[in-house]
Amino acid sequence: MFEDVLVVIGMIMIGIGAVADLIAAIGMNRFKNFYLRLHAATIGTIWGAFVPLIGASLIATGCGCLGIYRWFVAGGGLVTAILILILGPAGSHALARASHRSGIVRVEPCIIDQLDESMCVKESSRGGSE
Repeated sequence: MFEDVLVVIGMIMIGIGAVADLIAAIGMNRFKNFYLRLHAATIGTIWGAFVPLIGASLIATGCGCLGIYRWFVAGGGLVTAILILILGPAGSHALARASHRSGIVRVEPCIIDQLDESMCVKESSRGGSE
């Protein structure tokens, strides 16, 4: 009975991951600039990979047909999920920081940039009334 509950919860988590991947793919196509697309890709990585790996680990734990190997499969899934949880946002941060420091990626319209004021056009130079 407990194994069946683990399998059902695991399948629900895999379904949540599939929906998150779909939403992230839509965001990648609809968002206009690099930083928003990077955000959508990170959401797809965390919710689309971490959650299904936890679900697959739960399914492996509840699957009695694997015998003793179910613990190895579940452990491998959990270790992989934890690595993705740590390295996914770190990689996205590294990409965003490198693109901002190089100045290749411009964001339009840019209201304020607290890291580098030369990246944004000042409000008074755009013809705004004061």
